[in-house]
Amino acid sequence: MTDKPHKIELNTATSIVIANMIGVGVFTSLGFQVLGIESGFAIIMLWVVGGILALCGALTYGEIGSAFPESGGEYNYLSKLYHPSVGFLSGWVSVTVGFAAPIAAAAVALGNYVSKIYPSVNAIYLALIVIALITIIHAITLRAGAAFQRVFTLVKVICIVMFVGFGMFHIPVHTISFAPNKLAWHDIFSPAFAGSLVYVTYAYSGWNAAAYITGEMENPRKNLPTALIFGTLLVTLIYTVLNSIFLYSVPINELKGVLEVGYLSANKIFGVQLGQFMSLIIAVLLVSTISAMILTGPRVIQKMGQDVKGLSFFGRTNKNKVPYVAIIFQSIIAVVCVLTSSFDSLINYVGFTLNLFTLLTVVGVFILRKRFKNQNQGGYKTLFYPITPMLFIAILIWILYNIVINKPTESLMGLGTVLVGLGVYFATEGKRHSKGS
Repeated sequence: MTDKPHKIELNTATSIVIANMIGVGVFTSLGFQVLGIESGFAIIMLWVVGGILALCGALTYGEIGSAFPESGGEYNYLSKLYHPSVGFLSGWVSVTVGFAAPIAAAAVALGNYVSKIYPSVNAIYLALIVIALITIIHAITLRAGAAFQRVFTLVKVICIVMFVGFGMFHIPVHTISFAPNKLAWHDIFSPAFAGSLVYVTYAYSGWNAAAYITGEMENPRKNLPTALIFGTLLVTLIYTVLNSIFLYSVPINELKGVLEVGYLSANKIFGVQLGQFMSLIIAVLLVSTISAMILTGPRVIQKMGQDVKGLSFFGRTNKNKVPYVAIIFQSIIAVVCVLTSSFDSLINYVGFTLNLFTLLTVVGVFILRKRFKNQNQGGYKTLFYPITPMLFIAILIWILYNIVINKPTESLMGLGTVLVGLGVYFATEGKRHSKGS
């Protein structure tokens, strides 16, 4: 007699959203933002705009996920709202870029933080070891993986609250203004602001994480919107306050171009020795982020494997119903990214490619309301519709335009990834499983 498959509860789903969001982006991206923005107010507005964008997306995804309560995220939604080919391309991007590259970036950041404190530690080797260990945990059983995720996310939130609390009592040697002065408004309407939003949206990416595991959630029509919205609101508050502390504790000139922003801030707030300990804690916090993405990403590959015969290998599960093949495959791609890619190019490449399909998904809420009127009877409805999705669409188009103009190489790489996926789709077209395809 087999045990009943473990279902993901609301608190675990919310912790997955929080863990996916709070990761490498918030502890590293500020150093790139201050290269073009000098105003404290403008930088905080970056994080506020990013939070509004993420919240608008979460509110919209809540309705779409309530209408189609299955795992797979955009792959599931776009296949139903548009065409299976669009869903396939979204899934392909998730498989090749969406989770593997951020896992690699978080692992490399973890390695860099540790090597700052212990120079004898090889950052790349440590990154590879962390990916391997977490992959093993999640490839065995969902119950153990979910418990691991809840514990590390709780530790993450507690440590960040402590970091912020001590930072508020720190007396800096420099001055920083958060007032909306002339310089601030100039920075907000500058190309640098739009370019910096790429790093901010990367830091906020993960607000849709629970959508990838909907099929394994308890009461998904209710719990999915709740997890997305509550998790996004909490992270927006944390990000805004945390970046205020970074700016308050470290002069902007010292932050420019620095990857380990948290390390610099910790040294200023706590002193060198205790600051190194806090930096080590930040590295440990990134474990939660890596874990969340290793848990959620493979559910997309698994869903594709269930739908497409040519990819059925990825639909395989073990006796605990865990898609171990998909998990291992994703981690292999992450390892390749660790060994071959730079941090800056990864962020822009991932930001452009993923945002294309996020944009299509949010646009899909209009299709849902017109063509699938009976699909979400009694389910969650987007708050402040249609303003919410329209605001999201406007901001995201602005960001995508600036990536194309300022980062053409990364944009072409993103489009190239989509074109390769299109080739794979046509190679497997007509080989879809008969059930529901």
